[in-house]
Amino acid sequence: MKVLFVCTGNTCRSPLAEAMARKLAAARGLKDITFASAGTGAFGGAGASDGAILVGIERGLDLSPHRSRQLTRELVGESDLILGLSEQHVAMAEELGGEGRTFLLDDFASGGRSSHPVADPFGQNIEAYREAADDIERHVALAVERIAARGLPP
Repeated sequence: MKVLFVCTGNTCRSPLAEAMARKLAAARGLKDITFASAGTGAFGGAGASDGAILVGIERGLDLSPHRSRQLTRELVGESDLILGLSEQHVAMAEELGGEGRTFLLDDFASGGRSSHPVADPFGQNIEAYREAADDIERHVALAVERIAARGLPP
């Protein structure tokens, strides 16, 4: 199963979600799930933002090898589950062919009981990055648990 996280620039939120999901899946021994990320407005090849790198380090994640990439029809097509960090990300992934496989991260994680986007910390202080990372970490933990327990939604 391939899970794709989508944000805007692919330098803050989705790289954090991808790294967190990988760490959680590895800890659970989930070997047949892969995680990737992309951005709806990404400039290909950019590294993770300094704030994302710092909060990643605080959580035991290494985002230094990350390079951003643009969300494409091809990435959407090869993904089994697409999790957007805001409604705009969901809409763009659906436009590129991801309808029925694309969800807001919080909505998927909560089983449809909540629909709150993760605020974009880009250009803000480290506290904004920590708050976004806290939200992402909580949602990703629930999403990985849901995937492990039940697989993909119908």
